[in-house]
Amino acid sequence: MSIRTINPAEVSPVQLQAVLQGAIAPRPIAFASTIDRQGLVNLSPFSFFNLFSSNPPVLIFSPARRVRDNTTKHSLQNVLEVPECTINIVSYEMVQQTSLASTEYEKGVNEFVKAGFTMLPSELVKPPRVAESPVQLECKVLEVKPLGENGGAGNLVICEVLRIHVAERIFDETGRIDPQKIDQVARLGGDWYTRARNGLFEVEKPITTRGIGIDALPESVRNSVVLSGNDLGRLGNLQTLPGAEAVYAALQQPEVAEARGRFAQDSESLEFHYHEIARTWIAADRVAEALALLLAGI
Repeated sequence: MSIRTINPAEVSPVQLQAVLQGAIAPRPIAFASTIDRQGLVNLSPFSFFNLFSSNPPVLIFSPARRVRDNTTKHSLQNVLEVPECTINIVSYEMVQQTSLASTEYEKGVNEFVKAGFTMLPSELVKPPRVAESPVQLECKVLEVKPLGENGGAGNLVICEVLRIHVAERIFDETGRIDPQKIDQVARLGGDWYTRARNGLFEVEKPITTRGIGIDALPESVRNSVVLSGNDLGRLGNLQTLPGAEAVYAALQQPEVAEARGRFAQDSESLEFHYHEIARTWIAADRVAEALALLLAGI
């Protein structure tokens, strides 16, 4: 077997990070909610995360310094100010919204709002929980241990679990968490994820882009009975709202014209079918067209 040997000191931090993240995987995701001393909430996912003790119950996640410019993340700044957090487990049905929450919005932007999640008050700590998460853990931060000062250096946030909130729907008949029902996702290298139930899939990571956010979508879209949280996450990750030309083009598509003919006198049914068509377009990676159609239905 041919082996490629890599000396960490002889490759760039970007290259080293890619090798390590590709090799040490799949990694569970800590969807961490934190708060600063002014009460501003931040929500961000971290795949440098795991369970390290059950008695006492201790988790560690690591908001690393950014490789490209050596800046630190709001989550790290917050736990240094208010040593508390909630760790929310990510299931497949919320993965697109979770990815949207990883967007580097400016300080003070609440990712719960941008990514369309519900803030649930915690019992013992200040940061809120993610209501959509199947398992929510309230934690106090015991220590923050920096591992270096250069870009890519981790910061171990050592957390003791004070409360665990588990959705009843994910237990099996013996009272254990059913891996099929919880349906977690985990990170691999690049844009790759894995799903507990059926394998690999990709979600483009918004490293250099900034999505409009689910809060920028019309209320009728945010409250759709057809679109899933993942659908909304993909719409919210678009960088701009479609213009009038895109809306007009969406209305000319054959399936849309057929729906207009069938439901010309029933606006409620027409809107429902627009949402169904938009859902199929999102699945086919026609996300911008889908949003244009949804805007046409307003």
